[in-house]
Amino acid sequence: MTSKIKVDNIENQCGANTINKCGTTITLGASGDTINLASGASQTGFGRTGTVDWQTTPKTGDFTAVNGTGYFVNTTSGAVTMTMPSGSAGAIVSIQDYNKTFDSNALTITPASGEKINGGSADGDLIISTEGQGLTFVYVDSTVGWKTVHENEFIKGGSDLIVATGGTVTCCGNYRIHTFTSPGTFTVCTAAACASNNIVSYMVVAGGGAAGGGSGPGTPSGGGGGGGAGGFREYKGPADCYAASPKNGNPGGTAVTVTATSFPITVGAGGSPGGPAKGNPGSNSIFSTITSTGGGGGGIFRCAPNPTYNTGIPGGSGGGAGGGPFVGGTGNTPPVSPPQGNNGGYGDSQPGPAYAGAGGGGATAAGGNSTAPVGGPGGAGATTSISASPTAFAGGGGGGSGNGAAQPGGTGGGGAGGTIPSPVGSSGSTNTGGGGGGAGTSCNEGGAGGSGVVIIRYKFQ
Repeated sequence: MTSKIKVDNIENQCGANTINKCGTTITLGASGDTINLASGASQTGFGRTGTVDWQTTPKTGDFTAVNGTGYFVNTTSGAVTMTMPSGSAGAIVSIQDYNKTFDSNALTITPASGEKINGGSADGDLIISTEGQGLTFVYVDSTVGWKTVHENEFIKGGSDLIVATGGTVTCCGNYRIHTFTSPGTFTVCTAAACASNNIVSYMVVAGGGAAGGGSGPGTPSGGGGGGGAGGFREYKGPADCYAASPKNGNPGGTAVTVTATSFPITVGAGGSPGGPAKGNPGSNSIFSTITSTGGGGGGIFRCAPNPTYNTGIPGGSGGGAGGGPFVGGTGNTPPVSPPQGNNGGYGDSQPGPAYAGAGGGGATAAGGNSTAPVGGPGGAGATTSISASPTAFAGGGGGGSGNGAAQPGGTGGGGAGGTIPSPVGSSGSTNTGGGGGGAGTSCNEGGAGGSGVVIIRYKFQ
């Protein structure tokens, strides 16, 4: 038979209640008392219910979090790093952007040695760079580590999408745009949980080719061929919604799926003029597996015609031929799908005394053929809204005229060809991949090619 002790109250020696039953409520201790469990004793019913105790003094510098605690983090004066406590099943930590400055100065969350966040790589950081974001983490197990279980109303998706750095960063709605106008590194800090969101949109434009120079002294005289545009390659990711160019490689082109790693970015320089000689090709631009080839240089006219000098140089788009019956350089060299550019134009075959250079090829059109004494226009480039507004890139340079009307470069940064009284060809525009404009008449220089550009775009919220 089990013994029972039934009492209404238990009092301490001072006469104060320590256990009191009133109806269905049992009170332990009196106001101001501390209740301790004996060392080694277990307990039930006192555990957490998925909440934290919030510290109301904001953190402004690096700190180590404590299980069961929430933190307001103030990054107004600079970035902050929070180190997570050693994980144990059920441990919980929360953070909240104190004054909506995470987009200016990010919060970096670092797991304890060997542990993970959201199933990422061991010791991998999570960078929070969304304005006003708040997160709650619960430690699950060694497979996923600290798991995000709550995100506040300032974002949609948050760290389930790509977090990355590098280049000049701008936003367009739910998309983040990284523009590289010089070599750099695109670093993916966190990959998206949904595989399709890791297929990024990109545009890779190589440096444009320089144009050919005018002929040497004497009669007949002739203009140089326009420089070919830098190779243009674009891919619109499946999650994206901007107006892509006709050269969009989705479907049929090469997709790039990013992971949490660093991607070196190469931005090709424009080709340099060759004086009264062929223009030099532009340099390649590279992102991941995508290489766009530099534009081909334009040919020149020589009184003693020679294909070594007169023909255009192959490239992303080919350079235009110099004055005389010669061919332009071949575009889309080496070949990719969709084609990264077009051929340079043919030089005219009519007799002098004023020959004219052909236009350089552009991303969407071949360079124009010349008809003495007028040069050929540069081939048109491609227009895309990957950078949030419609912008043309990779136009071919205009051919130099023997003494006719100056010829324009193609839309997308192609330089205009020269003629009397302005015989020097114009350079391709910076960071467009435009080809240089051919020189008109004797001993003048063709224009330099424009430098390239790399743009990467992805959904971030």
